[in-house]
Amino acid sequence: MSAQDVRDHSPNELVVHEEEPQGPTQSTRSMIIKLLIAAGLGALILLLPRPDNLPIEAHRLAAILIPLVFLWVSEAIPIGVTALLATALMIMLKVTKSSAAWAPYANQAVMFVMMIIMFGVVLNEVGLAKRLLFWILRFAGTNVKKLSFFIAVSSTILSSIFHDATITIIMLFAILPIFHAMGITPKKSNNLSKFFIILIPLAASAGGFGTLLGGGRCALAVDITQKFILETTGVAVKIGFLKYAIIEFPVCILTALATWVICYAVFRPKEVELPASVKIESMPKMSSAELGVSLVFSAAFILWFLGDLTGWHVSVVAAIALAFFCAPGWVSFKTICDKFPWESWIVFGSGVSLGEAMLKSGLGKFLAESLIPLLEGHNAFITYYGMGLFGSVLSSMMSNSAAVALSLPITLPMAEMMNMSVETVGLLSPMTTSFIMLVIGCPPTIIAYSTGYFNQIEFSKVAIPWCLVLLAICVLSALTYWPLIGFN
Repeated sequence: MSAQDVRDHSPNELVVHEEEPQGPTQSTRSMIIKLLIAAGLGALILLLPRPDNLPIEAHRLAAILIPLVFLWVSEAIPIGVTALLATALMIMLKVTKSSAAWAPYANQAVMFVMMIIMFGVVLNEVGLAKRLLFWILRFAGTNVKKLSFFIAVSSTILSSIFHDATITIIMLFAILPIFHAMGITPKKSNNLSKFFIILIPLAASAGGFGTLLGGGRCALAVDITQKFILETTGVAVKIGFLKYAIIEFPVCILTALATWVICYAVFRPKEVELPASVKIESMPKMSSAELGVSLVFSAAFILWFLGDLTGWHVSVVAAIALAFFCAPGWVSFKTICDKFPWESWIVFGSGVSLGEAMLKSGLGKFLAESLIPLLEGHNAFITYYGMGLFGSVLSSMMSNSAAVALSLPITLPMAEMMNMSVETVGLLSPMTTSFIMLVIGCPPTIIAYSTGYFNQIEFSKVAIPWCLVLLAICVLSALTYWPLIGFN
């Protein structure tokens, strides 16, 4: 593929549009049956006796949440519509007030994800996505195994330093031109495209816990753990940047390898080599738009890295960067909006809204108090694994930071009562909340879903075994590697 060919190709197919529906269209009968099943599940939960320690709002939320997960997985109706319906039902059943239900759609994390997806459109429009592909193929080659392994490990390691959503959008928009060149559109998605596009967000999510820069859940888990130890023992334990990285980062290598193996096993591509047509023989000099966007992007990375010094939230930096992208005319904001996958943003907003409702209604606390005690009396592996699985399930339905904030105040006292390591439970938390089972669980998977190359069921086929295996890897690492370095 020549540089001119690259320029001539329209990038419109790189983002989902109405003319590229995901998967086969279901029959009206199938849709009605799924909707009736969802309604039946909700009614059944409402009719169940309510335990004394379960608030009525939490009971109603459970009657919304279970059918909602079914609708998301079955895709009875578009998941964006399901997301809006869930928020409306929370208001209708008086789980939360209208303002509280809709406000999370403009939550700082949701707005950041929206702007990060816009970054992807910008990278694609000015040609940087194809230039990045040129360098990736030049380094890793066109062998499918070698290329995918390189992308998986790179995504994991980079996500331990930078936001996993940022790494996902860069890698996705670098790799999408390959499928465009091969004629693989969302409607014609095959194992090759599903493998790569699911691999990238899972690999990125599997690395977000590697350093304190990887995500909010990391610093939050350290803070909660340190405060708990100080309050209960009077001992001030300091877990700084370097100590945290030594404890957590090596485990990222194992999670990267496992992510690649699991994704390859589930969606094994028949292709051994990518066709020669996808290889870009040469690229012209960077245009002024490419150079300008690169400089702004680099400045944004630096400001994100210095967030503790500036005090600016990552969304502030993203908004400033977008202004600099659009002001010189490198890309028009209308183009960004036209090619933006709005459904993904709505779904993520709904997920954050549900997560906050779980916290405020008491449903999350009820689940923790009901399930965690079941682990008492088991060996260390089972107990740590069970606590981790609980955090992972929570993280699949709310932000990972919220899952950490909800689970640790319950699991830390429990660990102390069971004479288990409080620090181990605390520092396993940012790991285990990185592994999700539903598309709505984290920004990287929402971003990947927006491309339209896979559906919810296909994602769950990979995500559930991926989550269970990576939980085991992290627990085993905590029980073997951590004692070797003097931690625990």
